[in-house]
Amino acid sequence: MVKAVDLTKEFGGVRAVDGINIDIPEGQIFGFLGPNGAGKTTTIRMLTGTLKPTRGKIEILGMDMKKHEIDIKRRIGVVPDEPKIYTHLKGFEFLEFIMDIFEVNNSDTKKRIDELCAAFSVDYLDKFVSDMSHGMKQKLMLVSVLMRKPEVIFLDEPTVGLDARSAKILKDLLKKYSTQGVTIFLTTHILEIAEKMCDVIAIIDKGKIIAQGTMDELRKLTGSDDKTLEELFIELTAQEEDIKSIVDTL
Repeated sequence: MVKAVDLTKEFGGVRAVDGINIDIPEGQIFGFLGPNGAGKTTTIRMLTGTLKPTRGKIEILGMDMKKHEIDIKRRIGVVPDEPKIYTHLKGFEFLEFIMDIFEVNNSDTKKRIDELCAAFSVDYLDKFVSDMSHGMKQKLMLVSVLMRKPEVIFLDEPTVGLDARSAKILKDLLKKYSTQGVTIFLTTHILEIAEKMCDVIAIIDKGKIIAQGTMDELRKLTGSDDKTLEELFIELTAQEEDIKSIVDTL
């Protein structure tokens, strides 16, 4: 469902993503973790067709991104880390715009919008986007993606700005969708979320994937049977001594 081979991106001689390989099957929740600046968002932008790679091959839903970019974009959903919505539109106008773009302006989609708005307490569709908080815009973006029932969903820090109830509903919805065959590609700095939700976790650092597997496989990689994902992450990204020295000096 999501495949990348030797995926690389350079910016002015700086290699932000360095030859990574990803192969995600149908229905898997794939966690993509890393420190700030490790290359997570750049990878998502390449996988979703908003950034051209310097080198490498991308296949989504079995289609080559270079040859079938528009077909792929019709069938995937993307929730970015910062909800980018036209501020001069009202909430319902934005949703109508998305429905028209994706050609899903029909009664089934409108019914699904009503259900999603009720679930996430989106009762402000008459507001201008410019008057919405970050959390309100994040919920609106989620509705605009989930209403289309995409086959692959990319989410970059999706729970940032959400209240606890909405975050819980989103996590449970994603688990439900995965059992129905939807593939989920998720980045988050909240490692407890990744540990509980993700079937497979990849850790990227300095543009390279340094570890990938299930929680049990990651534990075997570090020679531990009981470490949390947070502990594994700190160890694998070689931050343990750095953190200790910082705390000792404070």
